[in-house]
Amino acid sequence: MNDNLIKPLTKKQDSGDHERISKRLSRSGICSRREAERMIEEGRVRVDGKLITTPATLVNNLSRIIVDDKRVPIPKIRSIWLYHKNPGEIVSRGDPQGRRTIFDNIPKSIGYTVAIGRLDYNSEGLMLLTNDGTLARQLELPQTGWTRRYRVRAYGHPNAKKFKKAEEGCTINGIRYGPIHIVSDKKTQGSNCWLTVSLREGKNREIRRVLEYFDLTVNRLIRTSYGPFQLGNIERGKVRQVSEKVLNEQIPQ
Repeated sequence: MNDNLIKPLTKKQDSGDHERISKRLSRSGICSRREAERMIEEGRVRVDGKLITTPATLVNNLSRIIVDDKRVPIPKIRSIWLYHKNPGEIVSRGDPQGRRTIFDNIPKSIGYTVAIGRLDYNSEGLMLLTNDGTLARQLELPQTGWTRRYRVRAYGHPNAKKFKKAEEGCTINGIRYGPIHIVSDKKTQGSNCWLTVSLREGKNREIRRVLEYFDLTVNRLIRTSYGPFQLGNIERGKVRQVSEKVLNEQIPQ
């Protein structure tokens, strides 16, 4: 059985069904559900001409939804794009320090997308993007069982016994990290070693912190796969759309 095949959604969303406004905004790629709640509290959302006050407000495809005086379109067919993130890019729509973001490279023709998961500023490799905010939230959850794999270059000497302990999970500075599978490659560069790291739950800077706990300093981190999706030969800064056939095979409606 392919452990990277996500289970079918438990509730099929028919195009005419009612759903909460917070979910609709998320599915439309406008914002996350949490952000939708904040926007509603700030009085920025109207449905059929009326200012709404609760994210539980029900809407359907006949509802006229306005956010910040702009009409929210009916959600497009769900799509996923693969993006090869450069090191030195922020996974955010904007940065107070003015640093480059991944969305600076995304073609405008794709439309509004949200990132699935994160990579830190210095990391590189595969990012998933989607126009369906609800799908993004679902695919980030550890319950999907999707394995995320990385190629990691680190300074120091790998210790197979310590790596074995990581498979049971570990607690560092009061933070509990789930099982991590680490394999040391024969390839070396002076005092550096190359590792293949696999995990199913990615906390902030998890790989860097766990390897530091094992006396290794990460100096390059590349995500090569996220569930069934592979980085492959996608060039840095480029985007590739997942075909509808493959998307439906991997993420059944």
